[in-house]
Amino acid sequence: MKKILIATGIYPPDIGGPATYSKLLMDELPKRGFEVAVLSFGSVRHLPKLIRHLVYAWRLACLVKNHDLILAQDAVSVGLPAVIVSKILRKKFIVRVPGDYAWEQATQRFGVKETIDEFQKRHYGLRVEVFRFIQSSVVKQANWVITPSNYFRELVSGWGRPLDKITAIYNGIELASHDGTNKPWEQKENIIVSAGRLVPWKGFSGLVLLIGLMPDWHLDIVGEGPDRGTLEEQAKKLGVADQVRFLGAISRPELFALFGQAKIFVLNTSFESFSFQVVEAMNSGIPVVTTRIGSLPELITDQESGFLVSPDDFRAIQRAIEQIDCDKQFRERLIMAARQKARTFSIQTTLDNLEKIIREL
Repeated sequence: MKKILIATGIYPPDIGGPATYSKLLMDELPKRGFEVAVLSFGSVRHLPKLIRHLVYAWRLACLVKNHDLILAQDAVSVGLPAVIVSKILRKKFIVRVPGDYAWEQATQRFGVKETIDEFQKRHYGLRVEVFRFIQSSVVKQANWVITPSNYFRELVSGWGRPLDKITAIYNGIELASHDGTNKPWEQKENIIVSAGRLVPWKGFSGLVLLIGLMPDWHLDIVGEGPDRGTLEEQAKKLGVADQVRFLGAISRPELFALFGQAKIFVLNTSFESFSFQVVEAMNSGIPVVTTRIGSLPELITDQESGFLVSPDDFRAIQRAIEQIDCDKQFRERLIMAARQKARTFSIQTTLDNLEKIIREL
């Protein structure tokens, strides 16, 4: 039996794509004949910065002695110690790259305003370039690289890794039906739902501005993150605090229940490598309005299975919402096409593609 060690930055009860993906592998890979263990960086996050990385690397080295392969869920926080340990102990190493860590840190901490695509073409200060060097080095040293979309496969190839050594594997989504949560459209409330980590590029600030233009609607924001306090203060200053609810991290059943009660799901993001929330919304029967950014055009065909707009294009978002709300036949076609598209992102397909790579290595 092959033994796989999953190195992940977060793991349930933490909320986020890497946590969901790691839990999926932990549950499903044993059914395919693999023995799986998980080491989460969350187990050392309470320690001081340098010490936490050293302790994590030590724990990884101790565990991997009894495993055949390391599967790292990012290219920096767990990817760097994973690639070092794999080289020292001569273990196979796969890195899954769900985002550009250098760009995320540059945006949150160092005042960089460029989009992720513009970021790839420019050079910045030493701290940003160190992050960029780390993630590109990890990608180059890995036995194989996985990305969650074709868009990101192309982007990561620009870090010095040949395209034929990178495989795009969409994130698998549990596509079970969620009966009992969907009200008839006429009984639903005028609620816009958005979900994700509360960080600048997710565009929640723009949605708070938008709701001020729509006095008959409310906005429910699901998720946690460093921008929560700023967003709550923004809602108060704009006088829309009574229209916006910050629900924090909620369970998947609670999210699906929210999808069943609300009318529209909107994701106003300026970057997305893959969105669990968009696919789950599509499968749940709530119409989706999102941006033509990153991998999202791989998930949605504009005005066939959802709406694609530019980030912060409030007029386009409003027009899309009005058309969905007023045109019953169009809305039903949109929902049906979205559900059919969501089925292509099944757990079975994700696991088949991942298993093929593992067995080849």
